[in-house]
Amino acid sequence: MQLDTPMPIIDMDVVEANLRRAQQICESAGVACWPHIKTHKSTELAGRQIALGAAGLTCQKLGEAEVMADAGLGPLLISTNVLGVAKHRRLAALHQRVNLTVSCDNATVARDLDTAIRSSEDASKPLPVLVECDTGRHRCGVTSPPAVADLAQLIHSLPGLSFAGLLIYPPNGSEAVAATREFVAEVRRLCAERDLEVGIISSGGTPNLALAGQSGETAYRSGTSIFNDRQMIALGAARPEDCALFVYASVVSHPEPGRIMLDAGSKTLTSDLAGFTDHGLLPDYPQARLVRFAEEHGFVDVSDCDEVPAIGEIVRILPNHVCPVVNLFDEITTVRGGRIVGKLTIDARGRNN
Repeated sequence: MQLDTPMPIIDMDVVEANLRRAQQICESAGVACWPHIKTHKSTELAGRQIALGAAGLTCQKLGEAEVMADAGLGPLLISTNVLGVAKHRRLAALHQRVNLTVSCDNATVARDLDTAIRSSEDASKPLPVLVECDTGRHRCGVTSPPAVADLAQLIHSLPGLSFAGLLIYPPNGSEAVAATREFVAEVRRLCAERDLEVGIISSGGTPNLALAGQSGETAYRSGTSIFNDRQMIALGAARPEDCALFVYASVVSHPEPGRIMLDAGSKTLTSDLAGFTDHGLLPDYPQARLVRFAEEHGFVDVSDCDEVPAIGEIVRILPNHVCPVVNLFDEITTVRGGRIVGKLTIDARGRNN
């Protein structure tokens, strides 16, 4: 391949295998597949996920959902609190043209969503809302089953909304998944006492994809699984051959023994260490360590390498965390069978609000 570096490249054969694997896991577990588009941000890949059997698409931001809707894709789930008058106007408009569900974890957001929907052109169409639960990640989410039931009751009482179920994101591992299952069972019990139906239970996370269905969920969100990365390998959620995206970079300098410089820095690769002590794996030079970034350069320690990449050589880098890498590019080169076949447009790139 003739490459103009730095350049990320996606192997579409690996992508296809990953998509089929995720869909099959969900089908075998008896849960609906709702892939998270925040990893790829591509309408082309989202359309492929729907074609393979996905029941809908998960978006982390309202802007991502608007891009998917503009492409005629749906149903859609927005898996984060949507807050603010400007966003609520956009949300109400989106609700009128696509099958949309949102999540929330507090009364302020719930009441504001209700106001937005009741003020819209078609106030007769309630907005389905999932209550986001925190079962151990300590991010967003309601932290106790009684508080979840209270918020579910409030949502049910608001005429612009309908209580649709729960959004969960268990910590990694079978023990955390089992604890989440107990949390969900208690929420179900408390809601039943109030005659509230918990229709949807949406769980997620690539590290727990193999455990889909074990938290009592009815739907599963997986994002990173479409490409995978170094982090997923470390967590046991992927094998090296399951990784579809690599960044190709050129060695541009060998300024001193033990150090080479690449033409890929923080504007090409994420600075997210993702639990590692370096910024990516060079699979063809596994003893090399990408130790530091400037904006346009990567600093590679090659002091432990038996062979050192020569100036002008192109090396592959497996990102620690692939999602932010994708968001750095408008287009990404795609290959099949080792040959360039096209470009993938990152349609929702930068749609962070």
